[in-house]
Parts: sequence; structure tokens; C-alpha cells
Amino acid sequence: MEDWKIKISVLWLVFNVAGLAAVALMFMEPGVVTELAEEGTIAGTRLGPEMLLAGAVTLLIPLVMAFLSLVLKDKINRWANIIVGIVHIGLGAADLADPRVAELPAYAVLISVSQFVVAALIIWYAWKSKQKA
Repeated sequence: MEDWKIKISVLWLVFNVAGLAAVALMFMEPGVVTELAEEGTIAGTRLGPEMLLAGAVTLLIPLVMAFLSLVLKDKINRWANIIVGIVHIGLGAADLADPRVAELPAYAVLISVSQFVVAALIIWYAWKSKQKA
């Protein structure tokens, strides 16, 4: 198996674990569990079935990409990783550009920046793999 595929696969796993860590840390904040239990909201966001489905998709995409990075043919693999990486870069940039980012706890900003960097590395390794082929 090619080295770049393994690197990209591991980066997708790092991306996902960082997201899960952010969720776990959020639940450790004072009042979050109480707010969720009493009102069904977190930071004013209602957690209905649609939001939970969106969360599930958000968690599954990097896991699927980790697998696909190992099994897809090189050309499709490169483009899938570049496209999905760009989408995640865009989402990360939108998060970091939000004026409310100053109100976020430091761990949330750190994890968002980390995920942004990981997505950039995924794009970089996928792009550089073309030059090796």
C-alpha cells in the first residue's frame, strides 16, 4: 500500500477524533448537561432529529473517507480527498470567521484550528501524490 494513502487515512481519523474530543469536552462545561436534559438545547440550538442526523453524517464522513483513502484507485482517491478536504476547509474557515468565535472556549478554537490544519494536510498529501504517480 502506498505511503500517501496511509497518511491521508490516518489524517481523516485524527480529524474525526478531534471532533469527538470537542463534543466530549463540551459536555464537561458547567450547565451543558442540565440545559440538554431540561430544554433539549445546547447553546440555544435545539437538538431535534434533523440536528442529530446532521451530527451523525458529520461523524461518518471522515470515517468513510479514511476507509476509501485506502481502497480507491489513485486518481479517484486523490480527487475525492481533495474535494472533501476543500469542503471541510470551507466549513472550518466559516467557523473561524464567525464573529462569535471570540466567545468560544479556547479548547473549541484549538480543535477547530487543528481540524482546519488536518484538512489542509489531507489536500496537500493528495495533491502531492499526483506528482509521485
